[in-house]
Amino acid sequence: MEYTVVDSEDVPLTDLSEVDEMPPDLDIRAVDEELDCQNTAVKIWYFDEGEEIGYHAHTEQEELFYVLEGTFSLKLGRSGEEEFVEADEGTFWVAAPKIGHGHRCISDDGGAVLAFGAPPVDDPGRDPHSISDEEIDG
Repeated sequence: MEYTVVDSEDVPLTDLSEVDEMPPDLDIRAVDEELDCQNTAVKIWYFDEGEEIGYHAHTEQEELFYVLEGTFSLKLGRSGEEEFVEADEGTFWVAAPKIGHGHRCISDDGGAVLAFGAPPVDDPGRDPHSISDEEIDG
């Protein structure tokens, strides 16, 4: 692959409620799969009001997020040092490996978040409360 172009509307919409091993029950567009990305995971996540991706951390993956639509309440930071930040359309945020992060849609009409993760490894979420400062600063 040298390059690929795709319109986001042409990326199939997947209802995660139909995928047992993949909580939460949100809709996504797996842009990375459509583009055959080798070095970055790229998803568009769609939320109804109140839906969320719970506070979690990854061992290896850095994640970068961008609010496409709506307003979100973010929970960010190390265990015991979490901060809550409101993010509107046009807001970016990033979470380094081992740093807790989660977000909940607080807009009446729902919202959408573009998420990038690198490296694109199978790195399931961990409980940030189980990660010590020594492990983070390692």
